[in-house]
Amino acid sequence: MRMIVVKKLASDFREATDIIEVAVPRPGPKEILVKNRYAGINASDVNYTAGRYDPTKKPPFPAGFEGLGEVAAVGPDSNYNVGEFVLYCNFGAFADYTVVDESIAIPVPSTDPAYLSFMVSGLTASIALEKEADLRSGKVVLVTAAAGGTGQFAVQLAKLAGCHVIGTCSSDEKIAFLKSIGCDRAVNYRKESLDEVLSKEYPKGIDVVYESVGNEMFDTALKNLALFGRVIVIGLIANYEGQEVKQGNTFYDIQERRSVSIPITLLSKSASVRGFFLDHYSADYLRHISSLTKLYKAGKLKAFSDTGVRAPNGPFIGLDKVADAVEYMYSRKNVGKVVVELGKEDVKRGL
Repeated sequence: MRMIVVKKLASDFREATDIIEVAVPRPGPKEILVKNRYAGINASDVNYTAGRYDPTKKPPFPAGFEGLGEVAAVGPDSNYNVGEFVLYCNFGAFADYTVVDESIAIPVPSTDPAYLSFMVSGLTASIALEKEADLRSGKVVLVTAAAGGTGQFAVQLAKLAGCHVIGTCSSDEKIAFLKSIGCDRAVNYRKESLDEVLSKEYPKGIDVVYESVGNEMFDTALKNLALFGRVIVIGLIANYEGQEVKQGNTFYDIQERRSVSIPITLLSKSASVRGFFLDHYSADYLRHISSLTKLYKAGKLKAFSDTGVRAPNGPFIGLDKVADAVEYMYSRKNVGKVVVELGKEDVKRGL
């Protein structure tokens, strides 16, 4: 089989990785072998290639951590059956096959890529808003990068809670998309000043910010918080690429640019900034996947996947297209969750 490995630490995914051929692994007693049909692309894929998740880890090591596929083989003590479909978050997802401990596999009805978008993107929005946002009907919620993989869910879940939702994006095409999923006010930050929109149209401030961009976007959100407002930081994508990488690199090495005093702003508004890292909430995964699935099946939640059909180097089919998919996401052209289809490559290679 083929798999993508990190050959050197770098925040440039293409530079950091290579595709190699290895033997198909065998599952252990309580493990399953998954034939991957789709792999998810995440902003943190470059944090992983840069060594920021585990500074002690040295290349080479497998890349990718989000997959959807069919059980191809099971260990002797496994409770799964060959042919079942599963979703998982596990290192080594950018591969034809991945061995997964059955305890972290989540059964799903099919290989509909919508389920893949629930894993990292959907769970982040669902759990973060439940645990940290204190959502109530009538609150004003700002979602940055709202047309992206996780932003799309934050918008819809906030609307389902009865909130007024503002979403930021980078094009008029995405403006239309955000309106279609319920945004009350969509802001193309390349045409409008977000600071001016918020200060003029929302003089009482923003109650909850679902923030994934960082830098100026974070500062603008912080500046326009309401009394008792909350900023939930789920990422800072503007800082992931182009940062110097060295052995032992960590998230603390990421350099930020600040134009607003965080302590003074929080103090003056009795506000708060709350960090959210999905791995810390694994006990909540199954419950929230179940909730997202029910909403999706009931037609109350839409899940958009972007396979690069409109990308110059798309569509994203096969492991050779993973680097293209990562770069496409960082170009801010995607609408919805960026995914790579692996099933067609299997057919071509006769696997």
